[in-house]
Amino acid sequence: MKRPSTFLGMLVAALLLAALPAIAQTPPSTDVHLGVASCAGGPCHGNTAGVKNTGVLQNEYLTWQRLDKHAKAFTVLQGELGKRIARNLGIPAAEKAEVCLNCHADNVPAEQRGVQFQIADGVGCESCHGSSQKWLGAHATGKVPHAQLVSDYGLYPTDDPMARAKLCVSCHVGSGNRFVTHRIMGAGHPRMPFELETFTQIEPAHYQIDAIYKKRKTVAAGVQFWAVGQAVALETLMTSLQDPGHKGDGVFPELVFFDCDACHHPTSSLRWEKRASSGLGPGLPHLNDANAVMLRAIAARIDPAAGAELEKTILALHGALSEGKGVPGTDAKAVGDIAHRLAVSFAGHSFTRDDMKAMVGALVTRGTAGDYADYAAAEQATMAFASIIYTLKTDNLVDAGQAAKLKTALDQCYAATQKEEAYEPAKFITAAEAVGRGLP
Repeated sequence: MKRPSTFLGMLVAALLLAALPAIAQTPPSTDVHLGVASCAGGPCHGNTAGVKNTGVLQNEYLTWQRLDKHAKAFTVLQGELGKRIARNLGIPAAEKAEVCLNCHADNVPAEQRGVQFQIADGVGCESCHGSSQKWLGAHATGKVPHAQLVSDYGLYPTDDPMARAKLCVSCHVGSGNRFVTHRIMGAGHPRMPFELETFTQIEPAHYQIDAIYKKRKTVAAGVQFWAVGQAVALETLMTSLQDPGHKGDGVFPELVFFDCDACHHPTSSLRWEKRASSGLGPGLPHLNDANAVMLRAIAARIDPAAGAELEKTILALHGALSEGKGVPGTDAKAVGDIAHRLAVSFAGHSFTRDDMKAMVGALVTRGTAGDYADYAAAEQATMAFASIIYTLKTDNLVDAGQAAKLKTALDQCYAATQKEEAYEPAKFITAAEAVGRGLP
């Protein structure tokens, strides 16, 4: 999925290279993490060049070490921005603080760290693939099927859309003790937009999807990762919203749940526009519901009844959070439950060209309904268009002329969302409409 360098640079440099939390470790386990060195041998994954026609490139360690920002996730804590955030928060050092290490490293307890384990390795192999104590030996033989490594030995199934979404959003959206608060953002941490398929595509791939891969693992379309990722992200956000540990400081609620641009813009700039999907008047900070906007567009095609239910419950949640009209926890649970049901539904759905065309149309319609008055929603829509277009091209569902028109329109979306502080909703809606026209 090729993107203009300006937008790619914005995502990678401003988000990943800075202090954005990296992919989290797998669900809690008492197994020992042996460290990235256990995977780095030449005969395993430390080859200097990829090996063709084997199903495994064998240079995965070097790809991670040289190109993957996750390998620098710990190191960035020791940089100037990490020091600034630590100083502003009043903590001794970011690289020693649990709140930072929980996402910037494979921060398992000391008793679960093997001889070769190094916390300074950042987010390494076992952060995503799970503790290798049980599966490393069986994996190294090359004789145990991938499905059995997952079921019997604890290898984490990153090829599965639901599993990957839960893993990635646990840090990139935040859950439990991996959560970036408004205080941390105020101290200097960058804003945290995330979309599963986009971030998968900008991640330097350490695998190739060939015939051998397809025999061993699940191969899901990019649009499926996008759809499932949106649902899991919203569900995770709703779970965090209900967490008693995320109530905020003093008289203020936890402001990180709210849309940044609802407050952070010049008061001389007359930007507010009424949004029917929030039901709120001016002067009220509102929930960052960008994932819900995307989810309604998907559900409009795949599960209209659930989409209508989501629209109703998200309105109630907006009212509860911003106007005190209900019980936020109750409404957040209702939204999260719908998001979960949709995630399961999307994970089992085979997305067709007609589905993708309808979802593009629904995304465009969200603009005419006023949802792209908010930058965060337009940003998510841009990544949504990119994920859908990528899938259409990959699956040969558009011809060369259509692909060219879609690329031109998508470039307009990138241009309209390049700078948050210069965002103009009308320009983005015009670009979104061009995407819609590009898919007859």
